[in-house]
Amino acid sequence: MNDDASADGSGAEVGLPPQWSSDLSGQTAFVTGTTSGLGRRFASVLAACGASVAICGRRVERLNALASELEADGATVLPIPLDVTDTEALFEAVATAESQLGTVQILVNNAGKPDARLALKMDPAFVDEMISTNLTSLFHLSCEVARRLIAAELPGRIVNISSGAAFRAPLGTSMYAITKSAVVRMTEVLAQEFARYHINVNTIAPGAFDSEMMDGMLERMGDFTQMFPRRRLGKPSQLDSTLLYLVSPLSDFVSGTCITVDDAQGAD
Repeated sequence: MNDDASADGSGAEVGLPPQWSSDLSGQTAFVTGTTSGLGRRFASVLAACGASVAICGRRVERLNALASELEADGATVLPIPLDVTDTEALFEAVATAESQLGTVQILVNNAGKPDARLALKMDPAFVDEMISTNLTSLFHLSCEVARRLIAAELPGRIVNISSGAAFRAPLGTSMYAITKSAVVRMTEVLAQEFARYHINVNTIAPGAFDSEMMDGMLERMGDFTQMFPRRRLGKPSQLDSTLLYLVSPLSDFVSGTCITVDDAQGAD
């Protein structure tokens, strides 16, 4: 062994980590909430790395515009209009993606809905919609993708998008914080259950990032960025490396984990 090399205590030589690769050719990705913000960026990054991408969202015109843009760059893209609160539609969307692109090996559960209203001013229908959008849909999609991966005997990566609000939430974001916190716990338990099938499940918890949804929150709640250490919002591109890490071979031993990307916004 080289004099500069070390060992891990088992007698095995410790060398360089696996070669980093962002090549996702041959894999099918399924991304929800792609008609704006972070979801649009996630879909674009996965497509740029060679994955065939099923892009999902409710706003059909935006969905088709994104598909055209990515196809112009040589990507294989399938736009699927989808309301994630429709459970049967979720299952049908996964089946459609598999039939046209191949078994989904990368799932990015990005669709989400903010609240920005006090708990006592939420009606039951609004609460049910928040839970369905931010939590239940993620659970159903994760399980459906996992079932199909198991049947195909393929490994997979599921990346759930939570939020820094799961750990620290301002007044007026109660149901958003509750559902995003539940996503972190869901990730932990599904990771444990799916591990035997070589399906990794992880969560990214972004802080405040520039997006259409964030514009609406700033309008309703005021400019809270002045409370952040660097008084700024994140750029969607600053999540690229975290996403690619979680779908790459480098994170093979990482499952059930939440990675917070928030520029120390949540620090005391």
